[in-house]
Amino acid sequence: MFTGLVEEIGQVMGIKNGENSSKITISSRKVLEEVKLGDSIAVNGACLTVTSFTGNSFTVDVMAETLRKSNLKLLKRNSSVNLERAVMIGERLGGHIVTGHIDGICKVKDIKKEDIATWLIIKPPLELLKYMVSKGSISLDGVSLTIAEVYEDCISVSLIPHTKAQTILQYKSVGDEINVECDLIGKYIENFILRREKKPSKNSNITEELLKENGFF
Repeated sequence: MFTGLVEEIGQVMGIKNGENSSKITISSRKVLEEVKLGDSIAVNGACLTVTSFTGNSFTVDVMAETLRKSNLKLLKRNSSVNLERAVMIGERLGGHIVTGHIDGICKVKDIKKEDIATWLIIKPPLELLKYMVSKGSISLDGVSLTIAEVYEDCISVSLIPHTKAQTILQYKSVGDEINVECDLIGKYIENFILRREKKPSKNSNITEELLKENGFF
């Protein structure tokens, strides 16, 4: 579990591509403090497991599904990435609940400046837009942000100078791809409603008449 508060920007030192996987080595400093094999580190918002580490780098394995759903497949040597360690119980949850499980990729549609703020206009996949609400939470490349507005096919978020300076969102240009993770609560609510509305299976012996006979109505 993560908070979406990026701890540092790391750099890709090397990538070994398999047939449908990748092994990525990333240079870092902060996230290596007290690191252990098997620890989870969010890389651009994707929860990955540390398989080896040195004093200034760590290595992770990236499965085919993660490559399909995220922008990690676009990484190259010297690419910058957002890094965050898993949250520790007892710390302040300054962002929002982020699982590190990427829902998909969105594209930067426009970038605007307004005084100290930087506006990002993001176009997510339409199937994910239903989970996004005005003033709700969203994770973009692992950064916890508040959705300002939801439009027909895009959303807008505003970056304060600190967030921009401390994350790779400062390097984004129009057309760039960003990992997106929608708010977990919306997914649970949708699943609950769909299951409640689901009609009994055709193979089920439970009927409305049977329930009435046994006092359930």
